[in-house]
Amino acid sequence: MTDNFGAGLMVMLVSGFLNSAFPLPLKYAKKWKWENTWLVFSILTFWVLPWAVASFFNPGLGEIYANTPWRVFAPAAGFGLVWGFAQVTFGLSFPLVGMAMSFAIVVGLCGVLGSFIPMAVFHPDQLLGVRGAALLVSTSILIFGLRMYTRAARQREADSNPSGKPNERSNYRLGLFLCVFTGVLGSALNLGFALSDSLASRLTSTGSTPLAASLAVWAVVLAGGSLPNLAYSIYLLVKNGTFSCFGEGAGRESMLAVAMSLLWLAGTLGYGVGATFMGSYGTSIGYAIYVTILILGSTIMGVMAGEWQSAQPETYGRMKLALGVILAAVLILSATGLL
Repeated sequence: MTDNFGAGLMVMLVSGFLNSAFPLPLKYAKKWKWENTWLVFSILTFWVLPWAVASFFNPGLGEIYANTPWRVFAPAAGFGLVWGFAQVTFGLSFPLVGMAMSFAIVVGLCGVLGSFIPMAVFHPDQLLGVRGAALLVSTSILIFGLRMYTRAARQREADSNPSGKPNERSNYRLGLFLCVFTGVLGSALNLGFALSDSLASRLTSTGSTPLAASLAVWAVVLAGGSLPNLAYSIYLLVKNGTFSCFGEGAGRESMLAVAMSLLWLAGTLGYGVGATFMGSYGTSIGYAIYVTILILGSTIMGVMAGEWQSAQPETYGRMKLALGVILAAVLILSATGLL
């Protein structure tokens, strides 16, 4: 497949907004607890749907993987496992600081680490060239924009909590810590995909297209990431005695979990498709574009969900200015991809 930056960019835009919307259904869960929804979400997202899609586009995938040495799966499964811990803490951060701020901090950190590392590994010579310089400049702008955004989000919390109750401040700090922890480990998702050339090559050598091979690689990455998510959800179900909640409003609540899964998977697999279209720079420049769109999209979703209703006009204006700075980083990265 020839590189097609324009098509890849369009796929990244759509995928980013889809992924940014995935936490919304969780806000409307009434009968199920967090662990109920997250367990169903994890089973569908990390096993059922990705393997169904990968098998559909890669005939004989089971036989191919059965004859593949375990060491070939190591980068995808290993980094997927690391990322799985981050996905758990990501989900826990939503109720504490809101989806908009969670995405801004987590995705921003993931973007910095997940963009530089693949370029440093695969194209170290480019770090001192035009592309590397543009990535450095745009990343610096992105970090500056994230700092502005975080300050606006902190002010939003102060606007909504003028009394500064200790328990609310404690929850906010915990949520902030979970976001930073998630962001540091979260880049492992992109690394698992970017460092799986051997697995992708094995698939294409058997007749799979690069696009189909990318879907099969994602299935392995997500399988590794499923372990911490399933384990923690089951732990909470046992600890809190919430297995019985599955029988309450099962139809409506399960549909919310399905919606979360479809949005997340469409956005994540869409990133893989977009990265494939972009060619050799899809996992560096493409990833930086993708995560920035995630930040923009999650903020829009957060506003729609009422997370900024209590913010003063000045605070809301600072947030919009921060988004403008983040958007500038996207434009620089987009122009870089056309060089």
